[in-house]
Amino acid sequence: MPPARTGSRAWEGFALFAESLLTGVWVTAASLPLVTCPAALAAGARHLGRHLAHERGGWREFAADFRSAARGGWVVGLAGWVTAAAVWFDVRVVRAGLPGGPLVGAVGVSALIAAVVALLRAAALWRPGSSWRSLLAQAGRRTVLDPAGSFLIVGGLAVVVCSAWFSAPLAVPVLGAVVAAAVAVEERHRHR
Repeated sequence: MPPARTGSRAWEGFALFAESLLTGVWVTAASLPLVTCPAALAAGARHLGRHLAHERGGWREFAADFRSAARGGWVVGLAGWVTAAAVWFDVRVVRAGLPGGPLVGAVGVSALIAAVVALLRAAALWRPGSSWRSLLAQAGRRTVLDPAGSFLIVGGLAVVVCSAWFSAPLAVPVLGAVVAAAVAVEERHRHR
């Protein structure tokens, strides 16, 4: 079997897949303080965008983007954890058997999924100097107005959850695939 040409479409696809897995590791490491998750996702999306544009990019560029995104992104991360705690409380209400609990639980979980999709879309749109507030507003509109793209991201999130359920360490590199999905969805939206 002849070796793969470095310019072939298959080779480029494999290189993107490998870069996505590496990005997942970097995003996970940068997200360990928990409130830095949005900044880590934004830096990961920028890294994959540079890779797709055939620009130079590595750990240093990722770290610089992370520091820039973390300036306002930590507030978004904190709000995200508050939202997750509220949904956890809703799920507890459902389990307690309170009247209307299943409806409240379903609405809460759906809202949390929509918020995560909007966060991923905002991270894919982030550029140094961007306002997280305007990015989240724009991403929220796109989440609702582009349901096909949003469902693609939800599918990526489902893969991460299934990977974590199968083997927790698999969720780390697969997180990069979700970031790649968000970048692809935003690129698709830009070309429409």
